[in-house]
Amino acid sequence: GRRILLEIYKDLHRQQTALATQVKTGETLRDTVSAFTRPRLMAHFPAQPLTQLLGSNGPVHALTYSAGPSTYILTGSADRNIRLYNPARTPTATGAPPTQLIQTYAAHGYEVLALTVSPDNSTFASAGGDRAVFLWDVATALTIRRFGGPNGHSSRINSVSFAGEAASLLVSGSFDASVRIWDVKSGNVKPIMVLSEAGDSVSCVLAGDGEIWAGSVDGRVRKYDLRCGKVVTDVIGSPVTSLKKTKDGRGLLVGSLDNQIRLMDAETGGLLKSYRAEGWKNDQFRMRSCFGARERWVMCGNEEVEGPDGQVIVWDTLSGEVAAKVLVPGAAAATTKRVGPDGVMKVRKNVISCVAWKGDGKGDQWCCGGADGAVTVFGSP
Repeated sequence: GRRILLEIYKDLHRQQTALATQVKTGETLRDTVSAFTRPRLMAHFPAQPLTQLLGSNGPVHALTYSAGPSTYILTGSADRNIRLYNPARTPTATGAPPTQLIQTYAAHGYEVLALTVSPDNSTFASAGGDRAVFLWDVATALTIRRFGGPNGHSSRINSVSFAGEAASLLVSGSFDASVRIWDVKSGNVKPIMVLSEAGDSVSCVLAGDGEIWAGSVDGRVRKYDLRCGKVVTDVIGSPVTSLKKTKDGRGLLVGSLDNQIRLMDAETGGLLKSYRAEGWKNDQFRMRSCFGARERWVMCGNEEVEGPDGQVIVWDTLSGEVAAKVLVPGAAAATTKRVGPDGVMKVRKNVISCVAWKGDGKGDQWCCGGADGAVTVFGSP
């Protein structure tokens, strides 16, 4: 059956190359963007640090809020561990953070690069250098299943996403230039479908409503329509590192290694808005961008930093103007200095690689993590 499905994909494969320089008229832009930026409930960006979640012994590569009320924060780190925090818990009188750490999930043998949480919060999936997707039971901290092996990915997994009704499927994207779909409900650990159109590493995947979106280092964003059995390709021109859809499904936020973030029309591939900033750089590291405050803002970390403090750049979604440049305090317990090969003391840059907004963009709080291993939670004073 899987072979037949793949043949259907090849027969019906259609490639649409819409250059990302195509710009819609101002009127169309207002109509499209304002549809998912209303209501504007927050007049000012919440840039007050509330707490720091410590415990990681390496850079944080992935983080996400739990589903529903988004009470918890889940992080994946270079130290091979996944940590579950309750940011609302009060630290001890000595300032020690363990009271905020609820659970540590330890089964990975390599760095954790991707996380996704099921809608009912009972399970989550993780992936990274192990070349397998780990399905976890939240309550017991045990792995339910591992998807991989001889029929799995041949290299590290960069992204993972739940899909299907009741989170019945998992979608993973890998450095091996493939997207694989896994059946969560069955006992089969082999992929039910392999999508291999990418010409280079698949850095990010999104899934939902019969569609899968995949961003690749080959500079393309591919949309797979599973119902019709076809794939549509939009050309970005630079390695794609981040994807995020708007709530109405009409917009797609695309991060890439050319010092800009694009808001694209999900249907036509046309460019709606481009986000740049003086002093902001992203041409080297994978940095996840996101929407905030009901898509009022676009957010991303900054490579152009020095010393232990990081920075998050915030744009107004509609105007494209910079709304805030938020300083992210370096972790007090982090080791930020090292001696370089030349014998000179070096200060490690705290590049913020991932950001997430509470309530999937609807809450009043957000968090970020990066090179120093700390997760900083922000909100209004």
